[in-house]
Amino acid sequence: MNKDFSIRAVFGLLLKTAPFLVFRLLVYFGIMLAIILFTLIGSGFGWMIGSIADNAPAGGFVGGLVGFGFCYALLIFFRSWLLYIVKAGHIAVLVEAVDGRPLPGGKGQVDYALKIVRERFVTSNVLFAVDALIKRIIRAFNRAFFNIARLFPIPGAQGFIKFLNTVVNYSLTFLDEVILAYLVRIRAANPWKSSQTALVLYAQNYQAFLKNAVWLTILIWVLTLVIFLLVLAPVAALVALVPSIGGIFTLLLALVVVWAIKQAVIEPFAMTALMQVFFKVTDGQVANPEWEAKLENVSGAFRDLAKKGADWAAEKPEPPDSGSAPASGEPPPPSAPASPPVPDTPTAPEPPDKTPKPGT
Repeated sequence: MNKDFSIRAVFGLLLKTAPFLVFRLLVYFGIMLAIILFTLIGSGFGWMIGSIADNAPAGGFVGGLVGFGFCYALLIFFRSWLLYIVKAGHIAVLVEAVDGRPLPGGKGQVDYALKIVRERFVTSNVLFAVDALIKRIIRAFNRAFFNIARLFPIPGAQGFIKFLNTVVNYSLTFLDEVILAYLVRIRAANPWKSSQTALVLYAQNYQAFLKNAVWLTILIWVLTLVIFLLVLAPVAALVALVPSIGGIFTLLLALVVVWAIKQAVIEPFAMTALMQVFFKVTDGQVANPEWEAKLENVSGAFRDLAKKGADWAAEKPEPPDSGSAPASGEPPPPSAPASPPVPDTPTAPEPPDKTPKPGT
């Protein structure tokens, strides 16, 4: 199956953003260590309390579960910070690297990335809200156009078809981050309106994205399985040092370690590859109104996105000229059409419009 990205180029981009990749590693491994530490501490306290009731193993199990759950709740609470600082920041420097701009080294690269993110999204709340709407719209579109059960109604194969649908949906997980990359690349003054454009560009090229995303998913699953097998034995040895936990906690903590490695290393690779696909496939295209109408029909969130874009434009009107040329693939500004409209003439009817539609 042909792909529209270069593995060598992806590694080259990740190498250019190595300082941010190290920052990303530190963040996710810090989270991983916090989860393991809180689980062990909770289990220890539970063991001591359980000893009073002559049921130390049960107390240790409950305490470990409480510690694990506490860290998981904190992770959910800080997910907007992770998106704003870690994911969006890395996206920002990756886009700069794609366009050949020089990047600072060391900690300066992290500060440089955050400056770009603040310029585009102002606050983490705006970025988080934009990202959440994009995810909802992508899910609605995928349900409407990637429902394998509807395409191939095979009797008695519901389980297999459900699995295939899961593969398809997971393969497109990184599209929201890719769309954020598009917003950064075109220097979007209105993130809501520009997200609409990006989603339409995705929709009118969905077959190309699906092909590449499925290829990436297979690669991610293979790498994740290999990492899981490699970390399982060390985690089991660590758990064996604490008598109050064991069994399911060995699996849970191994999954936490795999999750940290996946978030820090594997997902940046997949996102960068899909970002390459988006920029390559949509290069020179403009949003097709027919696909925009289809998105409006299948997703109420897409209509919400349009409303928020209009509200943003009313509150923060764009400057008449930004002084820079649009990035490749950016649609021309509506105020500067390619050619002036032809006025109506009362003496003769106009011929039918045979101009091909954009993006097809």
